[in-house]
Amino acid sequence: MKKDLHNLNALVTGGTRGIGRAIAKRLSDGGANVTITGTRPASPSPDGIACKTVDFLDPRSRDAFVQEVADMDLDILVNNAGINRISDFEGIDPADYESIYQVNVFAPFLLCRAVIPVMKRKGWGRIVNISSIFGKVSKECRASYSASKFALDGMTAALAAEVARFGILANCVAPGFVDTELTRTVLGDAGMAEMASRIPMGRLGTPEEIAAFVAWLAGPENTYISGQNIAVDGGFTRV
Repeated sequence: MKKDLHNLNALVTGGTRGIGRAIAKRLSDGGANVTITGTRPASPSPDGIACKTVDFLDPRSRDAFVQEVADMDLDILVNNAGINRISDFEGIDPADYESIYQVNVFAPFLLCRAVIPVMKRKGWGRIVNISSIFGKVSKECRASYSASKFALDGMTAALAAEVARFGILANCVAPGFVDTELTRTVLGDAGMAEMASRIPMGRLGTPEEIAAFVAWLAGPENTYISGQNIAVDGGFTRV
C-alpha cells in the first residue's frame, strides 16, 4: 500500500473490533499514527495500535477523554463508536433512547468540537463520522437508532459548511450490512443468507471494504468531497 498518510495523527473511536478495527488498521498501514478507543482495556491493543479505554456513557470518562483529544494534535478523526437497541416504538425505554443519543451523536459532537481548533491551525483536517444505512432509510423497530444516525448526518452537514474554508472536510459514511462477528451473532447463517439475497451485489460487505473508503475519504487524496453521507452498501439503499 502507498504510504500516503505518513506524519498524520488519527483517532478512531470504537476501534477494537469490526469496522472500527479495520479502519484503524487501514490508516495505520497507510502510515498514520493511530489511536483507538474501546470500552474495555485492549491489552495488547489490536494490531499494536495504541488504545484508550473510554466509556462514552460515563460523563466523567467521556469528558476527560475529550479534553485529552484537544491536546492530541489530530489530523484525522473517525467517529465510529456506536450502540443500537432495537424496539418497537411504543416499547422504547426513554433511558435507552438517551443512551443511544449520547454515544451516537453527543460524543461525536464533543470530539469534533475538540479537534477543530487544532485542524484550523494546521489548515487541514479530515472528519469521518460513521453513520449507517439507517441514517438514510429506516424500518420498523429502528426509531432510536435511525434518529441518532439522521442527527449525525445533519450535524456533519452543518459542520462541513462551517469548516471547509479552513481546509477541513467532514463527511458521513453509511455502511450497509457488513459481515462482522456481531452481524453473524445477531442474524445467524440463515439470516445472513436472507439478507444477502436482498442486496444487489448478492453478498454482505466486509469491514475492509468500508475501511478502504473511509481511509481514502480521510486522506490527502480527498480534496473536494465534504458534507456528504455516502452509503457503502452494495446498492441496497438504491433499490
